[in-house]
Amino acid sequence: MPKSETRHVCQSCGAAFPRWVGRCPTCGEWNTITEEVVPRQASLAKSPRRSDANAARPIAEIAAHDLAARLATGIGELDRVLGGGAVVGGVTLLGGDPGVGKSTLLMQALGGIAACDATRRQVLYVSGEESAGQTAARARRLGGIPGTFLILAENDLDLILAELERSKPIAIVLDSVQTVRSPSIESAAGTVSQLREVAARVVEHAKRAGVAAFLVGHVTKDGVLAGPKVLEHLVDTVLAFEGERGHSFRTLRAQKNRFGSATEVGVFEMSGEGMREVPNPSALFLAERPRGAAGSVVCATSEGSRPMLVEVQALVSPSVAGGGGRRTVTGTDPSRLALILAVLERKCGLHLATCDVFVNVAGGLRVDEPAVDLAVAVAVASSLRDRAVPADTVVFGEIGLAGEVRGVSRTAARVAEAGAMGFRRAISPGKREDAPGTVEDGGLVLEPVSTVAAALDRLGLG
Repeated sequence: MPKSETRHVCQSCGAAFPRWVGRCPTCGEWNTITEEVVPRQASLAKSPRRSDANAARPIAEIAAHDLAARLATGIGELDRVLGGGAVVGGVTLLGGDPGVGKSTLLMQALGGIAACDATRRQVLYVSGEESAGQTAARARRLGGIPGTFLILAENDLDLILAELERSKPIAIVLDSVQTVRSPSIESAAGTVSQLREVAARVVEHAKRAGVAAFLVGHVTKDGVLAGPKVLEHLVDTVLAFEGERGHSFRTLRAQKNRFGSATEVGVFEMSGEGMREVPNPSALFLAERPRGAAGSVVCATSEGSRPMLVEVQALVSPSVAGGGGRRTVTGTDPSRLALILAVLERKCGLHLATCDVFVNVAGGLRVDEPAVDLAVAVAVASSLRDRAVPADTVVFGEIGLAGEVRGVSRTAARVAEAGAMGFRRAISPGKREDAPGTVEDGGLVLEPVSTVAAALDRLGLG
């Protein structure tokens, strides 16, 4: 009988130590070291014998798995982010803030798989946080859940795997992985050892039985997935479900995808009947845009293969506290704002050091790509000068430290989306600003600029 050993493990990064310390030397977090009891593995008397099936073979003799073997969830936005649907034998980890709608989205997806599956195999929803009655009530409220939908309220990993062997579902949802524990490990659910064990055994079953598995994961106060990084390495796909409090819109981002693009984004709207797809995000995010307001600029962004138009707002006012101005950013990278303000100070002559600057991407969307830089700079200058940007103008481009406007990817798709939404002018990166005339593209006039100062001059904000 193998004995157990005690070790101290950081619940943030998974590093193990022989004794307790207040601050983890690996990740620098305080008070994250907890004591865990793990069974010591019995040593093997001899190396295992290798069979011919496990021997190395030439690649020409190995049959490749068909990645087209996917299950449609019936939710177009989710299928696009996954790369065409849930992969049979693939494991997806979905993380997000409490109440953002993770369970609702996956319940709808599981119901869609059950309705679309030609073999009419069962699907299983494992709830570790709610009773079976609570889960069934939520499923009935959403509607469209077929009779082959199975619900299991259980936290014991061995019992869950036994049910998977018995019912043989085509797809499963484990909600959530932090609430399930393995009896073979003497530690509480959600600890590093439990997360590693639970995830590894679910992944092993999904690969062996050909099951599309979805794991719901908690996030920390910093918005990252709780648990060790090995949890993200074990799964095939990592999705992040995001949404600002007070907004009904949600964005689904792929952070890792072994079977598709890791840059796709899906947009949803939370309603009383569950998550609804947003087929035209540009129209949604611009629906309440104020006309003729200083500090409001439309930016052409690109999330994966989808171009989107978003409204970037800025408010510049004298600092009431004196000294250095305050900077507040919502929906984009705060460090990029510091760079943009420095460029506007040094290269464009705008005095912002003693001003409070507030920047917001309207609608609750988060934009991380550098193409939003020029739109932020124009919005700040527009608010400072108290001059509105023409309503039919769209702006995009990356800003460098020398004040130059750098090119971005998928320019043609951005321009086409802007033209389809009725915009007739685009301030975009380019080296042809001194050339006579402009370039026409689908009814939209391109006005290339090579510097931030040139962009501000074009819009009368210099």
